[in-house]
Order: sequence, then C-alpha cells, then structure tokens
Amino acid sequence: MITREEDVDFHALARQGWTITAIARHVGRDRKTVRDYLNGKREPGVRKQATDPFAPFVAYVTARLVEDPHLWAITLFDELQALGFGSSYQTLTRQIRNRQLRPVCADCGRATERANAIIPHPAGEETQWDWVDLPDPPDAWGWGSMAHLLVGSLAHSGRWRGYLSASMDQPHLVEGLDRICRGLGGVTQRWRFDRMATVCHPGSGRVTATFAGVAKHYGVMVKICPPRAGHRKGVVEKVNHTAAQRWWRTLADDLTVEQAQADCDRFATLRGDTRLRRSHSGEPKATVATVAAREPLRPVPPIPYPLRLTETRVVSRQALVSYRGNQYSVPPELAHTTMTLTQTVGAWLVDIATPAGIVVARHRLEPDGAGVQVRHHTHVTALNTMAITAAAAARGPHRRKERIPPGQTALAAAATLRGDQPTSSSSSSSSSGTVVDLASYERAAHGRNTLT
Repeated sequence: MITREEDVDFHALARQGWTITAIARHVGRDRKTVRDYLNGKREPGVRKQATDPFAPFVAYVTARLVEDPHLWAITLFDELQALGFGSSYQTLTRQIRNRQLRPVCADCGRATERANAIIPHPAGEETQWDWVDLPDPPDAWGWGSMAHLLVGSLAHSGRWRGYLSASMDQPHLVEGLDRICRGLGGVTQRWRFDRMATVCHPGSGRVTATFAGVAKHYGVMVKICPPRAGHRKGVVEKVNHTAAQRWWRTLADDLTVEQAQADCDRFATLRGDTRLRRSHSGEPKATVATVAAREPLRPVPPIPYPLRLTETRVVSRQALVSYRGNQYSVPPELAHTTMTLTQTVGAWLVDIATPAGIVVARHRLEPDGAGVQVRHHTHVTALNTMAITAAAAARGPHRRKERIPPGQTALAAAATLRGDQPTSSSSSSSSSGTVVDLASYERAAHGRNTLT
C-alpha cells in the first residue's frame, strides 16, 4: 500500500514521460506495484485484501469433524488433497486449531501417559504381527459385525502390509503371513507375536506343534511377547492405529472384499512407504521405502505352507458359488443350499463339498477379484435341462390383451353384494321344466271375441 502523495508522484512522472522502470527505480517500489496504481487497479491508502485459501474448505472440514470428532487430521488431509487442497498438513492443523473447528468430546477423557523404553531394532531382524478387529464391514461381504486385518510390519524400517480376512483361524493366519511377507519383499530372522492361540499356548507362551511346522517352513524364530507387554511390538501397534483410523474409517461401502484388499495395499504403499523416518545415527531423513530397501531380507519360500482353508457359501439360483471375487458352478439341484469350499494355501484348485463332506465340484482357481464365472459343461447342460423342464410344466404368462371375463364364482359374489334374489316363478318353471304352447292362448282369445 502507498500513500496518496506517492500516487501523485507516480502519475506526475508518467505524464512527464518517465517509464515504469524508471519510476520504480526512482521511488524504490516494484514495477508491478507502480503499474497497478497507474492503471487504476489499486487505490492509494487501501490495503489489498489477501485471499484466504482455506475458506473454500471450511464447510467440508466442519461437517467431517462434527460427524466424527476423533477423525485424525492426517486422514482429513488425505481427503482434502483429493478435493484440491494445495496447502500443507501444518496449515490444515493450524486452521483447525485457530478456527476451533474440532468439537470437544465430553465422553472421552485424556488417556494416561506413561514412559516407554526405546527398544533397538536392527535391520532385517524382526517382523511384528498382530490382528486388528475392524467393526461394521459392508453388508455385501456377508462377514457379520466384524472383519479382521492381519498386519505385518518390519520393525526396523516400519514398512507394513495388511491382509483382510473373515476369520482368524490358523489357515487364514498362515495365508496372511505368506502374502504379507511377499508384499514386504522377504523374511526377517524372527517373527514376534502376542499370545494368540493360533501361534502359542496363551498360558505358557510355548509355540504350538502346528505352528512350529510353519516357522520351520519359512526358517524364522518365533518370539512371544510377555503378558501385558504390548510395547515390545509397538511398531505394529502404531500401524494398527493408522490402518484403523486413516484407511478403514473412511472405506466406502460399495467396495467388494477384493477391492478393499487392493485399496489397503495401495494405502500402505502410497501413505506408508512414503513416510519420512528419522535416523538415530545422524544420517538425513529417508522414506520408509528407502530404509526398507536396505534391509537384508531372505527370500520367501517359493511354495506357501500347505494348510487347508475352509469357508462356507450359499449357492445362488443359477447354481453358482461366489468365492474371492469369482463364481464357480455346482450341480443345479444344489441351488439355495449351503456348501463348504476348501482350498490348500498356495494351490490352484478349490473343492466344493456338501456339509456332509461329499465333494460335488472341483474347479481351477482364478485370480482374486477377476469377476470370472467358471462353469463345468455338465453343470451347464443339467441347468438348461432343468430350466426347460420347469418352463414346460408351468403355465405360460398371461398375454397383456387377453380377455378374461368374470367367472361363475365372481358373478355369484357380485349378486350377493347387490342383494339380488331369484324369483319364485322362474325357480318353479325352471324346476318343473314344463313347456307352454302359445296356440292354446290364441284359441281362448278367439272364442272370447265371438258374439253369441
């Protein structure tokens, strides 16, 4: 902003033939400022109003924080970036704080703070594992009120991957371990778990016989956390918090299980691997992906540990069973029944059996989420035959212009409603069945008209 005296000098020098550059050099102002005042774009003594880049997003931020007072600011920052927010995360938190946009939750108190010891994690030494309960999955998944996410995180670099599952049994655990290890890029020296029953005996902490075979297959040592010592696997605990608050909390309802799994992998790569990590050795900050690339990981075995996965499904009316984003056929007489699907981890075949254990179909597995319908030709033939037979036995649909007048039952009901009663003459004549000859009436009338 300039004074009116300076504005007068600008115009006077311009009328005397001075160039804008000469005027700016003479008065010590920027050329753009001089040009704006000479062209009338700015007025002397009036300060230019600065635009507020956060103003267009106030309504959205307010609505989201009213809906969810505990929504992380970084989660909100992820959403705002997709809406065109170009400022930094620090700007967002400052605006939320200065404008007091986050409501106070009276039901939640401040958590108790405690001191935590620093546990060193050398590169390539440890992978931490944990299950996260995710409430209220989409109804279309058919998983009930709870989904489960197995999270595996490299303790040194912090790189993590997740595996969505409807069950936390040992076969699904082993499948998740294999998938996550391949996503992380290798196997560390040891795996750390809490006292989950699928890995150890919760009371003693000793590894079960069934999981010992899994550990031998992948060549890792198994470390079990002591009771009530969750800080020993604090890396994966923090990842659990991040996955629940930044990914699951805003997951759309219209996603399938396979699409949600792909979205989880995308989130872990986009938001997790790009996070900057501090270096305690004096080195400059580096991303999680950069630190993880330097970890000495061993390759994952080429074949997963062979455990059998078992899940139940309901057969559709087209004699199809949905499994991991694809559909597989069964004999048509099994429509609307509950079947059991069995798959060996890492195998490419799936068996479909009755609850009694009788295998009725075996198909080659398609990639998860491919949307493929796999039908055996015998099932197709049987389904077509059953459909044709049922169509022939059933009456065809009514034509739109077909004439169907009221029947005897409808007419009798209508007469009752109108109060119509049958006459005695008509009933007597109909009951006797006598036929009257009209010639007799003619002779009688002729005799009456004759004069005697």
